[in-house]
Amino acid sequence: MLIEKLKIRSFKSIVDLDISLGNVNVFIGANGSGKSNILEALGVLSAAAYGRVDDESLLRRGVRPGVPRLYKSAFPTIRIPPHIYFAAEAENASYAVSLLNSLDKPRPAWQFKTEELIGDSITLVSRGVRGKTDTARNKEQGLAALKVVELDPKSPAAELMQTLQDYAIYTPNTPTLRGMISDQQSRDPVGLSGGRLAEAVRDLKSWRAAKVDFIDDALDEMTGLIDWMSDFDTSTSAEPLLSSSIARGKLIIRFKDRYMREGRNTLTPYDASEGVLYILFSAVLAIYPFAPQCLAIDNLDQSLNPRLSQKLVKALCKWVIDNPYPRQFLFTAHNPALLDGLPLNDDRIRLFAVDRNDAGHTEVRRIEITDELKKLNEKWPLSRLWVMGHLGGVPNV
Repeated sequence: MLIEKLKIRSFKSIVDLDISLGNVNVFIGANGSGKSNILEALGVLSAAAYGRVDDESLLRRGVRPGVPRLYKSAFPTIRIPPHIYFAAEAENASYAVSLLNSLDKPRPAWQFKTEELIGDSITLVSRGVRGKTDTARNKEQGLAALKVVELDPKSPAAELMQTLQDYAIYTPNTPTLRGMISDQQSRDPVGLSGGRLAEAVRDLKSWRAAKVDFIDDALDEMTGLIDWMSDFDTSTSAEPLLSSSIARGKLIIRFKDRYMREGRNTLTPYDASEGVLYILFSAVLAIYPFAPQCLAIDNLDQSLNPRLSQKLVKALCKWVIDNPYPRQFLFTAHNPALLDGLPLNDDRIRLFAVDRNDAGHTEVRRIEITDELKKLNEKWPLSRLWVMGHLGGVPNV
């Protein structure tokens, strides 16, 4: 199930924000504009849907833990409520929660002030909503997470809660992708920093051998993004390819360089360019059948050549839309060239400019292809229009 609308109130730089989401959602903006705050707001809501909001549950979802006074908006010109509020709406289901924690004497876990779960127009959980008293003894335990076990797994409310619970923010780094260090947040199919990439690739290759058409086509398209690579696979043997002094896992990825001599053209992640690892990591999350339905990648374009970023985002949009398993991506980016790979004529692909207004509040504006923008786009690509300031989301320097 896809999340259609996300609501955020009084969280960090975000005072009051509603965002209508598509299948692929790209957030561009200056450093410090609040792009990551949007991804983390959904991460806090994910932890609430799981039943507990504390440092452990936030780290599990890729959210940076913080004390309450850093999580709550603190703008001097407006009145800010003592709680933070989040809501997600989907087809025939919604989940909303407000959370409290003392600024002066913070507790390890946030308390649930209100919580509401609705499915098929029926209120399934109503905790402290519209003046109702919360009689639950443990205010640090979410009630909706307990209610879900009683629901039909195929019901809209259960599907929305599962989508929220599985959400995570991925921020890959090169040492973890190379298999040199372990991933602190290991997940299936890959960890939040890129761990277990070799195992995920092995699974995809096995499904390809079983003639799963979507995976077969997507892996061909992924291979086509890397001009020097003719093929890739996995192996448990690394002795001929890696020095014994290099840390590695039980399984490694092997890449074949089309330009090198046969027999001496096999590279490991330790020797291959980091760009191919970031592309493979992104492809796994978009293609793998059992990856989270809704996920985020912070700084998708890191370590990628501008033209490669453009090609990758174009391929990602195709994989997400064509995937027989529902998939929803949110990601932030700073490379202007990436915009030229977005098929914005498809309403399922959405681009958002993130800015801070004069009061410092984060604001988000969806960039749609209007007649005016079409005329400008005939003369300059979207990447140039962004740099020129026509789209917003640029630093005021």
